[in-house]
Amino acid sequence: MTIIRKPRTKLKDRILPDYTRGEEIFNMVSHIVAGGFGVIALVLCVLRSALYSDVWAVVSSAIYGASLIILYTMSSVYHGLVPETAKKVMQVLDHCTIYFLIGGTYTPIVLCAIRKVSPAWAWTLFGIVWGLAAIGIVFAAIDHKKYGKFSMTCYIGMGWCVVIAAKVTLKAVPLMGLLWLLLGGIAYTIGAVIYGIGKKHRYMHSVFHIFCLLGSIFQFVCIFFYVI
Repeated sequence: MTIIRKPRTKLKDRILPDYTRGEEIFNMVSHIVAGGFGVIALVLCVLRSALYSDVWAVVSSAIYGASLIILYTMSSVYHGLVPETAKKVMQVLDHCTIYFLIGGTYTPIVLCAIRKVSPAWAWTLFGIVWGLAAIGIVFAAIDHKKYGKFSMTCYIGMGWCVVIAAKVTLKAVPLMGLLWLLLGGIAYTIGAVIYGIGKKHRYMHSVFHIFCLLGSIFQFVCIFFYVI
């Protein structure tokens, strides 16, 4: 049996979304704001962790804050560029950094909260999430369009994989913290659905950006007040 493999789409042949200039300005500005939020989150989390001399929390906070800043910076630059080769390159980087944000968000939760209750579960989740992130980044870098369905499945699967350790997580994170974490997950998931239909309707991608920012804010509340 012959297996027909779909060739990788060359960079010059990749088609960018047909967003209007108004949409792109909103997309860019919204994630500039989100990037600023990322800087604030990084500073607050690291300072709070340092105050308690918690090395695990300091390192985890640095990774978490950096993931917010990097994702939203890449996204704002991507949306701010004119639709030429540089924008196509930034589109790839934009998709890759989504995995970094998911891994970065999980890091303080597993290493600061879950590790204290069950080190085995903490390192298992840490390995699963960052392992999937590495795989996802490779596939996105190769051809994010070709592996688009895989990427979306991976995003959602990574985001919700904490449920496999639900019992331990319930012990590790206070109920209110879990509520904020859940709200963030729901916001991101709604955003993913909106992203899926965004190509067919004007400004839906901009709405997706809003839900991403909401998801980041909700989960920051969980991490800052209930995890580190």
